[in-house]
Amino acid sequence: MMGKVYLVGAGPGDPELLTVKAVRILRSADVVLHDALVAESILAMVRPHAQLVDVGKRAGEKRMTQDAINQLLVEFSGCAETVVRLKGGDPLIFGRAAEEMAALRKAGVEFEIVPGITAAVAASAQARIPLTDRESSPAVVFLTAQQAIGKGPTEIKRFASADTTLAIYMPNGRYGEIGRQLIAAGLSPQTPCVVVSSAFRVEQEMAWTDLAGLRLVSPPESPALLIVGAVARCREEIPAAPSSLLGVFKIGLEATRR
Repeated sequence: MMGKVYLVGAGPGDPELLTVKAVRILRSADVVLHDALVAESILAMVRPHAQLVDVGKRAGEKRMTQDAINQLLVEFSGCAETVVRLKGGDPLIFGRAAEEMAALRKAGVEFEIVPGITAAVAASAQARIPLTDRESSPAVVFLTAQQAIGKGPTEIKRFASADTTLAIYMPNGRYGEIGRQLIAAGLSPQTPCVVVSSAFRVEQEMAWTDLAGLRLVSPPESPALLIVGAVARCREEIPAAPSSLLGVFKIGLEATRR
C-alpha cells in the first residue's frame, strides 16, 4: 500500500505560527522533504528518527531540480506511510505545489494540503499594517517579481492601481526597477512602500520608504517581501512626510516588538 503525501506550510519561521495539524503531521512523519529556508526550530519538531531531506535552494543555487523533487515524493510514498513536503510560507502561493500535485496525481499517490501563513501576511503582521483597507485599498494582489526560467522578470507595471495593495514576493534586489515601473504606470512617486526581510525571525529587518525612494533600498537578506500601496505607510514609527524627507528607515525585530 502506498503512503500519503502532505504538502505542509511551515509559515514564516516561528514554530508558534504552525497550525496544530501541521505539528501533528510533523510528529508522525516518516520522511520530510524540506525547503532550505525552513527554520531549524521547526525541523526540530519532526519525529525522531524520521528522514530529513533538504531539497531547497539558496541565492539561486539549486540543489535539486523540481522534477527530481517530484520523483522523490512519488518514490518515498511507496515505502513510507507519511511523507511530508515542508515548504516555507503557504504551499499554494509561489511554492510550486501545482507541479508536485500534478506528479502525485499522475502516479496515483494520495495527498493533502496543510496551509501555512504566507509571507505577505507575515510581513504585514510584523509591520502592523493591513493588506486591505476600506478607505484606501479594497484589493490586494500577490505577485512574484521573478517568473519561471526563460520567461524573464514579471512586468509589474501591469498590476499598478492607486487603490490596490501589491505584495511582491522575491523582489531579488530589483527595488529601483520596480519603483520606476510603477511610477511610469501612473502611481505617485510618494506611494508608500515597506520591505520586510525574514519576518518573524531574529534577523528580521524592515525598510520604510516610497516608490521614489525604492532605488535607495539596500537589498536585504532573503526571504524578503515588498508591500506597495497606501496601507504601507509607517503609521507608528514615522510621521507622514514628503518623499524628499521620507528616506529609508530600517527597524529590527526588537524595535517592532516595543
